[in-house]
Order: sequence, then structure tokens, then C-alpha cells
Amino acid sequence: MIHQFSADRDWQQFHAPANMAKSVSIEAGELLECFQWSDEPRDGDWEHVYEELADVMIYCIQMADVLDVDLDEIIRSKMAKNAKKYPVEASRGSSAKAE
Repeated sequence: MIHQFSADRDWQQFHAPANMAKSVSIEAGELLECFQWSDEPRDGDWEHVYEELADVMIYCIQMADVLDVDLDEIIRSKMAKNAKKYPVEASRGSSAKAE
């Protein structure tokens, strides 16, 4: 659906990896802005939070499309690395960063 949306508008021409990475960062900043002064969204506007989260995800999916990578594959690979880096027995209940 995301790919088709862009194709219908001939927007792929603007979707270089650098543009997609910038867009992910910009949208992540807008998501963070929802919580700028509180742990709760401004004015309790969760719908806005969901929209910004969707924007981040859409750009991530578009970037994967541009790079021709399989999202399931790269996520599985990263989670396997995370599991080695943060074994349950050493990490449970701790927010400490692994060295």
C-alpha cells in the first residue's frame, strides 16, 4: 500500500536513501515533540502521537523499499545480535547499556 501510494504520485524519484533517512529523523523529532514537556502527550492527544508514529514507520518502510532489503530479515538479524549482546540472565530488569 505504501509503495503503491508513492508510485501513483511518482514520488519514488525523491526517495534516495539519504532523503528517507532525513525524513525518518524529522518525523521521529515530531513524535518526540508530542512529549516535549511531559510523559503524556500534549493535551492528551494520543491520536497525534499515533499519526507521528505512523509517519516514522512509513518512512522506515519506504527506506527499506529503496534499499531493496527485507524488513523481516534485517529485524531478525538485529534481534539475534541484541539477544547475544543482552542475554536475559544479565539484562533482566536492567537498563544498563552493554559494553
